[in-house]
Amino acid sequence: MNFTRWSARLPGTQRQRRLAARAVRRPPEAPAPSGAVPAARDEHGEPSAPDAEGARRGAGQGAGHGLDALPAQGLLDQVPALVALVHGPDHRIAFVNDAYAAAFGPRAPGAPAREALPELAELGLLPLMDQVLRSGRPRTVKSRRVEGRTGRRGGVDSGAVGGGTRPGYYTFTCTPVELKGPGARRGVLVFAAEVTDQVEAAERLRVSERRQREAAVTLQRSLLPQQLEQPDDLRVAATYRPGGTDAAVGGDWYDVITLGAGRTALVIGDVMGRGVRAAAVMGQLRTAVRAYARLDLPPHEVLQLLDGLAAEIDPNQIATCVYAVHDPNEGRLVYASAGHLPILVRDPDGTVHRADESTGPPLGTGGWLHTSASVPFGEGSAAVLYTDGLVERRDADIDQGIEVLEEAFAGATGSPQVVCDRLLRALGITAEHDDDVALLALQHPVRTGHDAELFHNAALDLLGGVEAAPRARAFASGVLTSWRFPRGLHDLGVLAASELVANSLQHGTPPMCLRLRRTDRRLIVEVTDGDDHLPRRRRAEPVDESGRGISIVATIASAWGSRRTPGGGKAVWCEFALPSEAVPR
Repeated sequence: MNFTRWSARLPGTQRQRRLAARAVRRPPEAPAPSGAVPAARDEHGEPSAPDAEGARRGAGQGAGHGLDALPAQGLLDQVPALVALVHGPDHRIAFVNDAYAAAFGPRAPGAPAREALPELAELGLLPLMDQVLRSGRPRTVKSRRVEGRTGRRGGVDSGAVGGGTRPGYYTFTCTPVELKGPGARRGVLVFAAEVTDQVEAAERLRVSERRQREAAVTLQRSLLPQQLEQPDDLRVAATYRPGGTDAAVGGDWYDVITLGAGRTALVIGDVMGRGVRAAAVMGQLRTAVRAYARLDLPPHEVLQLLDGLAAEIDPNQIATCVYAVHDPNEGRLVYASAGHLPILVRDPDGTVHRADESTGPPLGTGGWLHTSASVPFGEGSAAVLYTDGLVERRDADIDQGIEVLEEAFAGATGSPQVVCDRLLRALGITAEHDDDVALLALQHPVRTGHDAELFHNAALDLLGGVEAAPRARAFASGVLTSWRFPRGLHDLGVLAASELVANSLQHGTPPMCLRLRRTDRRLIVEVTDGDDHLPRRRRAEPVDESGRGISIVATIASAWGSRRTPGGGKAVWCEFALPSEAVPR
């Protein structure tokens, strides 16, 4: 047999062949004394100083015990890997080593592989061996699972030595060889190295990484809203997609916050970096946004507070954020952006434009003043807020990604959740996407028919004087009667309007206005005036003749609050939840 192709890869083989060739050319010498080390000679046959390796080999093995002196079968039987040698087109067995016999049992020489080596057939190696035989090139398949075998198969004991062998993984290399001798033919040497430990270690690592990622994603999602608040006048939906397959989730986040009096805050942000630290900073910022939103501050003031907080949390952590407020009475979306991507707004006619007025740098930079801007947002309008993972690609400018999003948003109709799904598909966001994506879609629907009957507005300008309070009560009573509210809710609404107007007349300045608004869920009473001093609830003493108006409103209403208006002045409001019988059918 000629194992030149295979044995040439063994360490020291080529050197041993050169030494053997020199020995053939050298004339015979007298046998050396037993135990003596033969003197090394140079290429001219002259004695030379023996090298250390040769001396050790000679001392330890004696003459005639080098690699070439070993028979091929004995050499292969000492290899711990599984070795099988087959020949001919039907791969008849020529030899299997002891390791192969220990794993699968002995094999009878001369039998075809399809019958005598069923384990190779089950692994799909026979077509590969055919290819090796035809092409003369070696082929390798990695990490194939091999089942342990016991019992008899085809009349041949296929049980492993010792009663069986456990399943394992092997990497099989099929190498073409030339078999010399009578009827010389080509064959295939099948060499299988066990890689079970490596495969099991890799699988344990994958399981560990998967569990870490699941824990990280669970943490990330637990910090996001579990269920979005649904405002009366808007329809909203949001989607979060963690990026990649590693455990380092990002810091993308979003939120929807009802502010009262029909107003809604919409927030989206992105903490730079990945991992638990980014998620923790994100959670703190989101909690802070909800707290600052309760103060009912203008968007730029909320971001100003967040900027200072972000610098305190981690001076090295940068975050971007958009905070927008929708007021159905004004029909506009007022927003402030801290270095975030522009909001995309779609008008009722389908035109998409960017709300990209610069209002401030990212959070955590410090020393900058943010400003607010606004865009029209009436009935029939829609908008999307998003993070850079949706539009940023390594091989393209981010403006190109925003342009693609604009085109997709122009044709994305349906509910907000449908819009989110369509935009993700249009931008090619899959499970393998390498960055986190947060997307928030909102719509101000056009209401007609029965739905339109559930939403009404009424306003009265108050000129001041002693007649303002009676006029306000009469106006509120007439409006609530026309809206067919039950008597109990009617009386509470009139009382709240009277108290708020009286408070404004006493502590505010003109111009003053009483506004009544009903939705499908609540009745809202709001009074505005020109003084920016916000009222607060206080406990009136028994001898006090005033100071009870806000306490009365807070007691009878579901919620109340106050805020400063953009043009100077303030608005004080309260709202009542509508019982089911108050909704006309």
